[in-house]
Amino acid sequence: MLHLKKNIHSLWLKFQYSQVFSYVSLLFLILPLLLFSSGNNSLMAHDEGLYATRARFMFDSGEWIHPWNSPHHKTPGIYWIIALFYKLFGVNELSVRLPSMILGTLSIFILYEIGKIILDRKIAWLAAAIFSVEFLWLQYCRLGTPDVSMVFLVLSGILLLLKAELYPKQYSKRYLTYNLLCFLSGICFGLGLLVRSFMIILPIIALIPFLISLQRQHSLLKNPYLYIGFIVGLIPTVIWLWLSYLHYGNGSIFQLLDFVFQVGSTERHGNGIIFYMWNVPAKSFPWFFFALFGLFLIIRRPQAKYKSILVGFPVILFIELSLISTRLSHYSLCLFPFIALLAAVGLDALTQVKIIKGYVSYSFGIIGILLLFAGIITLFIDDLEIHKYTTLIIVLGAGWLILPIVWIQRHRFDTHAFYQYWLAGWLIPVWFGLAVLGYIGAFNDYNPEFRKFIENETVAPIIQSSPISLVDVGGKTGVLINFYTKNIAARVNTLKEVSPNNYAWIEESKINEPINSHVPYRAIGTVKGYSLVQVIENP
Repeated sequence: MLHLKKNIHSLWLKFQYSQVFSYVSLLFLILPLLLFSSGNNSLMAHDEGLYATRARFMFDSGEWIHPWNSPHHKTPGIYWIIALFYKLFGVNELSVRLPSMILGTLSIFILYEIGKIILDRKIAWLAAAIFSVEFLWLQYCRLGTPDVSMVFLVLSGILLLLKAELYPKQYSKRYLTYNLLCFLSGICFGLGLLVRSFMIILPIIALIPFLISLQRQHSLLKNPYLYIGFIVGLIPTVIWLWLSYLHYGNGSIFQLLDFVFQVGSTERHGNGIIFYMWNVPAKSFPWFFFALFGLFLIIRRPQAKYKSILVGFPVILFIELSLISTRLSHYSLCLFPFIALLAAVGLDALTQVKIIKGYVSYSFGIIGILLLFAGIITLFIDDLEIHKYTTLIIVLGAGWLILPIVWIQRHRFDTHAFYQYWLAGWLIPVWFGLAVLGYIGAFNDYNPEFRKFIENETVAPIIQSSPISLVDVGGKTGVLINFYTKNIAARVNTLKEVSPNNYAWIEESKINEPINSHVPYRAIGTVKGYSLVQVIENP
């Protein structure tokens, strides 16, 4: 019986380290978080609404190359992807967000494969698990923007290069396989231009130390198939540019370059050169601080084979992002997979240092107690906005208590079990905290005021089924109106152009302008400076 138990335990350990277990356990981590916040009570963020509305304009018009009245400032890759999902699943929030959800999940598996190559299977799984619960990454996996798609392409290109590098020179089929992998990697980076415009240049530059390090063994930089693949990946962008040039002239190219110039020279929201020094740690807490420790360890290892990718890539990319004048949180998303890798290195190393484990466990236990007290105090504060986050504070506080409890009970576990429980003590609080954020709408309900308005029992039937004209609709609220108005009758300049008995969206301040003031109407409701009205016949 004892022998049977040992065999079962041995098989269970083997299964734990198997590929299937790794993939299944990562799915259990990421999918509930992605689906948990996918309820009906959701409304888009402004940037997401822009991409969704532009894709819908392509989809509705049937013109996927140049549907705009003037040259556009971004390449159309993300619009094409979202429009394709409109075709498959209809025009709704899920169609907008599904590409990011799918590619974000695949990116986690790709990071796991990268980690297996440059580190080991155990740390690779931990890195993928950390990546799946990084706040900013999870948030953008739930947004219909091009950022996650670019990270997917960058990680895919890196993985293909690493796979190519693994083939020994004496392997009989190496020449064909190696060149094919280089070719596919080049395609990934070439397609990045279609999806994310010139922003793909930043991670390509950050990869230069890695490419140089591979050059010594495999002559990678002299491999023509890498460049041929890159050119093939550029073909869709070149075709789009050529067709846009035929339609708009030189303006199609100038718009792209002008946008790059604005990004490189215009500071927004007062985000100075130190912006990422506090924003990245805040959006990846607590993993960023483990990543700093992991970075220190990798730098100190004299024989670290992939130091150029683990250290060179994130450091160079961080410098590039800081030097660009337009600094926004989502520009840093390409750093987050490498923060996860380095954090896994640092966290794994901490499990080997007994005294540090104890200090860290007790420190976060104290933080947990403070959070619990803070959560209890917020229950007595008469503020609904604060009450929204009470559950989050209490969940995090209770979660951080896992660490000191596991540490105090360490003598009850063997080394392997303690390692697993201690790491779980880091992941579980963050996982539940993110789940609570999804529940309260932090990942999906970005405009609750507008959502409540269009869900009103009077407004909802009109929005869903009646033809509605848009009278010079623009701005951030205009983006939402364009997307959530299911049946757009026409886009007009004045209320006079709307037929009697028909509905229209119009800016509240423009209703009484002389050009619109003589048109009789019935007000349905007003939200965020815009009115939904019904034009009536002159008595």
